[in-house]
Formats: sequence, C-alpha cells, structure tokens
Amino acid sequence: MSSTTISEQAGAAGVSSAAKVIQPAWVRIMHWINAAAMIAMIMSGWQIYNASPLFDFQFSRNITLGGWLGGGLLWHFAAMWVLVINGVLYVALGFATGRFRRKLWPISPRGVISDLGKALTFRLSHADLSVYNYVQRLLYAGILLVGVLIVLSGLSIWKPVQFQALTALFGGYDTARYVHFAAMTAICAFLVVHILLALLVPKSLRAMIIGR
Repeated sequence: MSSTTISEQAGAAGVSSAAKVIQPAWVRIMHWINAAAMIAMIMSGWQIYNASPLFDFQFSRNITLGGWLGGGLLWHFAAMWVLVINGVLYVALGFATGRFRRKLWPISPRGVISDLGKALTFRLSHADLSVYNYVQRLLYAGILLVGVLIVLSGLSIWKPVQFQALTALFGGYDTARYVHFAAMTAICAFLVVHILLALLVPKSLRAMIIGR
C-alpha cells in the first residue's frame, strides 16, 4: 500500500472521527444551564415548601437553598427566569433543527416494553449514543411535558389572581400546589435515572461534555 493511500485513509478516518458529533455545542451548553437552574429551583422549592408543607414531613435544611422563605423565593424566581428562557430556546431549537423528530420519534409501546426488558436484564446496547432507545425517547419526551406542567402550575401558584383562569384549570390554588409538587417529584425521579445512566455509560457523560 502506498504512502499516499495510507495518508488518504488516515485523513478520511480523521474526518469521520471529527464528524461524529453526538451532542452539538448548543445542546451541551443548554443542557448544563438547565441542570444548574433546575437544581437551584428544586432546592429553593424545598425551602419554600418547608414554610408551608403539603405533607407531614419537611426537607432537611442541608438540601434546601435560601435559608428562609424570603431567600428561597428569591433563588426560586431567579432560577425560574434562567430555566424558562433557556428551556424555551432549547425546545425551539429542538424542533427547528429536527433534533426532537430524529431523537424522540417514533415511540411505540412494543418498543418501550422490549427495551425496558433489555435494560432490566442489562442486555440493552449503548454502542451508538447518537440513537436513543425507546425507553430514553419516552423519558425525554415525558420530561418535556412535565416541564410544561410545572411551569404552568408554578404560574398558577405565583400569580393566582393574574392567572386566575389557569389556576381554575388546575382546580384552584391548593390543587395547583399538589400538581406542582407532583411534577417536581417526577423531575427528581428523572434526574436520579438520568445520573445513574450517566454513571453506567460514562461515554454518554463524556459526549455531553466534549460532544464526541
């Protein structure tokens, strides 16, 4: 084999390797902004919850943010604007670039059941990180819907008079608080699963940091 051929093959391999971008830059940047804002909102939300608990328990002060009700509210509203603006841009770009269509569609009950069975028996392949399995598609699509729900219920709690029609849609202020709490719980559960998957498949975390 000539040196020219070897050089051409090496160059082609280099181009192929460089072109294998699993997570583009805008996804990585918005992902980490979302992660930071979401953690701040959850921890400050727990501080707000402690001031008027819905259930017979409170969150430890060690995992809350703000120190007191007023501080928790300040952190919550500050993180809210970051999360909403970044989230809206993320969803808009997801649809505009076709990423959601490629990554999250189609979703079928048979595919979800099959991939869930493989995941539970540790037979689910993660060889190609550019393709989401059916369980991932369901989780990511679901968390987008939960994100919409938590924003709407949050608005109902924040401005129940100004958004009285929205608050009424949730069944009133008190019910909106329960919906908001349930949505927060779903997001926390998603984060636990998300982090566990990143630990089980370290290259997926690497891809979210360097893109490849």
